[in-house]
Amino acid sequence: MDIKKQSFIEAYQKTFGNIAQSCRMSGVKTRQTFYDWMKIDAEFKAIIDGIEPAEDFLDFCESALRDRINDKDTTAIIFALKTKGKKRGYIERQEIEQTAAFPPIQLIFPNDPTAADTV
Repeated sequence: MDIKKQSFIEAYQKTFGNIAQSCRMSGVKTRQTFYDWMKIDAEFKAIIDGIEPAEDFLDFCESALRDRINDKDTTAIIFALKTKGKKRGYIERQEIEQTAAFPPIQLIFPNDPTAADTV
């Protein structure tokens, strides 16, 4: 595989799959070049398809979040507890209490043979 494609692959991994940014970083002139490579070069396509940018991005973010938590960043700690600590009660929710009493609602369907004759 030529060096330009290899450079693109490395950039693609670093940018979490951002094609335009990968092109700029690797000196590829247009996005179309990337799409052309995907069509004509099975090895290049297999490597690109094997990269999971979304998963890599989540791993990167989780790692950064852990770093912030380790640095005792209050916002990061609150975020982590709200998203991962729900089972322990770390969740914001609104409780609405209804104090007014309303009479029950009777639904009557005109074509329902089992409905009461009080229409």
